Amino acid sequence: MGFASHLGPWLLGTVKNTSGTTAGTIRNMGNTIVSQSVAILYTDITAGTTAFTIPAGSQILSASFNTTVAYATTTPTYALLVNGTAINTAANGSVFTNTGIVNLLLGNNNAAGAVLCANVGTGDAIITFTQANVTATSGAGILTMTYVVRDSDGNANPSQV
Repeated sequence: MGFASHLGPWLLGTVKNTSGTTAGTIRNMGNTIVSQSVAILYTDITAGTTAFTIPAGSQILSASFNTTVAYATTTPTYALLVNGTAINTAANGSVFTNTGIVNLLLGNNNAAGAVLCANVGTGDAIITFTQANVTATSGAGILTMTYVVRDSDGNANPSQV
């Protein structure tokens, strides 16, 4: 399998411009959803470790942690930051002592984080994570973030009005 790169957002749909008022004549194009993943070990405890860089203007849709090797402690906390600003309430506790996928709650009780999830800003966003209170001797997983690539001002192109 190969990889391809494309600069700028991809729009998919069958009607680019509205030319009527019925289905099939109304613009139906939308931006594609993309993701990045990174492996995390229980030893990755340096605060502000870079996980991803995502394009300017992107809208963050979700983040999840798939625990593939259970943590040997019930106390780790996990936080995500966009350019140093927290975008989630730190996930913690026993969710890491079992294998499986945990969806990280984004923008919860955090107005600045919610704004950043809607639009990461006019420059590329560095996504970091902080994994704290890890007293484990084992634990690993995959952090995945999904997002929509948009123009650097956060708008879809052409604009969706």
